[in-house]
Amino acid sequence: MDVVEFLLSPLTYEFMQRGLVAALMVGVLCAIVGCYVVLRSMAFIGDAMAHAILPGVALAYLFKGDLLVGGLVAALIVAMGIGYLTRQGTLKEDTVIGILFAASLSLGIVLISTIKSYARDLTHILFGNLLGVSVNDLILTAGLGVIVLATIFALYKELLVLSFDPVLAATLRLPAETLRHVMLVLIALTVVVSMQTVGVGLVAAMLVTPGATAYLLTRRLPTMMLIAGLIGAVSSVAGLYLSYYASVSSGAAIVLTATVIFLVAFLFAPRRGVLWTTLRRV
Repeated sequence: MDVVEFLLSPLTYEFMQRGLVAALMVGVLCAIVGCYVVLRSMAFIGDAMAHAILPGVALAYLFKGDLLVGGLVAALIVAMGIGYLTRQGTLKEDTVIGILFAASLSLGIVLISTIKSYARDLTHILFGNLLGVSVNDLILTAGLGVIVLATIFALYKELLVLSFDPVLAATLRLPAETLRHVMLVLIALTVVVSMQTVGVGLVAAMLVTPGATAYLLTRRLPTMMLIAGLIGAVSSVAGLYLSYYASVSSGAAIVLTATVIFLVAFLFAPRRGVLWTTLRRV
């Protein structure tokens, strides 16, 4: 099999074409949002938000509604809950996240356990079902993705200052609480968009890994977003092809591909790579 046949053969199937488009959209979106997640040390929030959608998905399934819409509603409720409880000042953010994470996950498990066929019908929510993406899923993914990216573009300067210098943000009287709520909502939307592609169990990895890799390679946020988006796209496409030819889970293959790229950057990145750091010490 030559290279052209290797690349084009999977694309003769419509489900692979839809899967490729979905993978690219989700990979780039997760990577760009993930830059803020990495800079603001919000990885735990991404993981919590991913599991917070389970109750919404279960309820949507029980009432024969749209699973993505159910997950979106649940994620937004938890995002607002984190913001509200943290704003009261009684508890630290990580404590609130831990409480709501555990509560949402438990409620989701309780609801799912009432569904006799959950093992067959909802497995793709946990582990992703990239090859089962429909045209409607693509439209919803594209719509939510545009909303997220447009918001990031519109609030770029404010989010930049808040991420790198919270003291300066306070001096400039930026609405820090409002911006933090906006970031929580953006993460929630990104998690829901990624649900069909990599599943709730792996979405946190796609939020963190490309951004963390880019962080090792540059100190400027625009460049970091560009590199992270490229890594997200390459990981998604390579992981999709790997899953096709190796007959493995597409979501897991995408995450593992992104992890390999991270490890290469961790070892060989200029200035911050382990290899160069070790050589400078010698």
